[in-house]
Amino acid sequence: MQIIDGKAVSKSVKESVKAECEALKKQGVTPGLAVIIVGEDPASQVYVRNKEKACEECGFYSKKYALPEDTTQEELNALVDELNKDDKINGILCQLPLPGHLDDKEVINRIDPIKDVDAFHPVNVGAIMIGDYNFLPCTPAGVMELIHSTGVDVSGKKAVVIGRSNIVGKPMAMLLLHENATVEITHSRTQNLSEVTRTADILVAAIGKAKFVKSDMVKDGAVVIDVGMDRDENGKLCGDVDFDDVKDKCSYITPVPGGVGPMTIAMLMKNTLTAAKIQNGIK
Repeated sequence: MQIIDGKAVSKSVKESVKAECEALKKQGVTPGLAVIIVGEDPASQVYVRNKEKACEECGFYSKKYALPEDTTQEELNALVDELNKDDKINGILCQLPLPGHLDDKEVINRIDPIKDVDAFHPVNVGAIMIGDYNFLPCTPAGVMELIHSTGVDVSGKKAVVIGRSNIVGKPMAMLLLHENATVEITHSRTQNLSEVTRTADILVAAIGKAKFVKSDMVKDGAVVIDVGMDRDENGKLCGDVDFDDVKDKCSYITPVPGGVGPMTIAMLMKNTLTAAKIQNGIK
């Protein structure tokens, strides 16, 4: 069993983004990312700080818009409209979840698809479906980088995704399919779940249930990717996979923390760089 080190893989992604960013700056272009955060959600605050830090590491211009909890939909929409027009901003990211009175769908649909570095806009989602895209959603793209780092060839393998969210499960299945895996999506209504997951050469868990995946759900020698970010009964950070129970059964496994988490932000940097190139007509 080998642990897939998300910190190391994300560092190499960010280093290549930084090198490309330096080359862009010589052409007079600095990639710019705007992050909007509404309210005081502590987890969101941490994510936003990490994104700012990554922008700094890569040499990007970054701007944070911290809006009060009682911001209206009109005010939020007006800010997005303004950022869509701002040439210094290549990527716009609105940190979710938003406070209950705001409609996240309305905000996502309002972001210009070419600045939608989260790849949540329906235009970008559709492009991923047909395999002709500018951006990939950050977490599934990060998972693919981690799988590639193992040297395992996805083509012809059986991949099982646990979870069908729009942010991870569904696009994850598409990316695996684009690389010629045979993909099965499972979820809370799947019957005989462990029988299905035991057929997987590549198993991706993204359901948000602490230590849900046990060794009897895993095929010998499988690659296990844990997208979960949960707390166990002692309040300690853990994933959807029971790491200690599963680790001796698989060939590769991601830890939590230090697996998929760092990759999500690295891929966001990659998307922002891509957006800057597209908007400035640079190949």
